[in-house]
Amino acid sequence: MSRRADRLFQIVQILRTRRRVTAAMLAERLEVSERTVYRDIRDLSLSGVPIQGEAGSGYRLMPGFDLPPLMFTGMEVEALIAAIGMLQTWSGDTLAKAAGSAQEKLLAVLPTDRRILAERSRILTPDFGRYPQARRWFDVFHQAMRQHDEVYIRYENNKGEGSERAIHPLGLSFWGEVWVLVAWCELRQDYRCFRLDRCLAVTLTGKSFADRPDRSLEDFIRQQKAASASADDEQ
Repeated sequence: MSRRADRLFQIVQILRTRRRVTAAMLAERLEVSERTVYRDIRDLSLSGVPIQGEAGSGYRLMPGFDLPPLMFTGMEVEALIAAIGMLQTWSGDTLAKAAGSAQEKLLAVLPTDRRILAERSRILTPDFGRYPQARRWFDVFHQAMRQHDEVYIRYENNKGEGSERAIHPLGLSFWGEVWVLVAWCELRQDYRCFRLDRCLAVTLTGKSFADRPDRSLEDFIRQQKAASASADDEQ
């Protein structure tokens, strides 16, 4: 019974985040048959949930309907606490403080059993202080990305060779203990990736950069996927 109750709640949550959802999409997401989805949709409608649509055309939730948030499962709570811990340990100070504030709000509204589970989580994220400078640069790059500020860096690669260049920060990616910045490099007129712990100096130039489809994180990811697919085809 609890399994079905969880599934019904998930259906409503999915419908809240999409304009229209087909029974096939719901069945794949919930790992049940489409027949089960049809039955669940019918029962939700009979219970007063305002779902529009029909089999074959897809379903959507009528505007104005909502459910109380924070109806998390035990596993979801543990996942959120682990993610918050990682941000507190490995991101910059600004985002770490925001994560800590979010954790306080989460714990304050969780049911008692979920709060106890969160407080007793055994997923640890210890800080050994290996890259203290990276935390500082994280805040600078994070703010620059949000405000579209150009940044000037002094950088040392893995061979110990130094360089200086103006870049447009586009995205931050975490690889184990290392943060990597994806950026558009004005010097190379191409995308480049920089490890935060190898940045010797980071300053804002006072210039701004505009969004461009050919100089974006999405375009970088698209190019990486295309290159990976091409390499696979050659093997």
